[in-house]
Amino acid sequence: MVTAQMVKELRERTGAGMMDCKKALTETKGDLEKAVDFLREKGLAAAAKKAGRVAAEGVVEAYIHGGGRIGVLVEINCETDFVAKTDNFKALARDIAMQIAAANPSFVRREEVPAEIVEHEREVLRAQALNEGKPANIVEKMITGRVEKYYKEVCLLEQAFIKDPDRTVTQLINESISKIGENISVRRFTRYQLGEGLEKKSNDFAAEVMAAVKS
Repeated sequence: MVTAQMVKELRERTGAGMMDCKKALTETKGDLEKAVDFLREKGLAAAAKKAGRVAAEGVVEAYIHGGGRIGVLVEINCETDFVAKTDNFKALARDIAMQIAAANPSFVRREEVPAEIVEHEREVLRAQALNEGKPANIVEKMITGRVEKYYKEVCLLEQAFIKDPDRTVTQLINESISKIGENISVRRFTRYQLGEGLEKKSNDFAAEVMAAVKS
């Protein structure tokens, strides 16, 4: 059964009209994620419509954690300087900077992952699956699933949002696009960790960031 709350949540996620949201939920038997995809495929989701628009304004957000032990710089783009100065956009930029500090992604999106890294990962996973005694005919399916999991670990946009693991960072951004009314994109980031690469006692700074976020 499609409820008013489900329609409301889908509208907030996509910016689509009420009747379109209700139809999408009906077509997908109340599955919210499939309903989002349904609207995007039909070109009815506001985030999808705005995705092709040029976003050349924005901010470079800085986040420092633990008295200077972890530092993040991230460039978040939007379409106008006006939106870049709003509290909602600044809050989004800070959330993404904290995400990078805590979850330590290596790339913004999966298209940035070099092909040789993906192939190396596939070979390692293939060897693992064969060593586990899995039948050869299902090894490739397992590898595909594990590569998808790898993307979710190393690509910022596919990571679970640290403040709400039921949403991805992409979903967080799409919700902001619907609310703000402009295309928003993450262009690039740099993450520094004190002593990274040096031989010294290791502290789990990322775990500290996570704890600070949840406290």
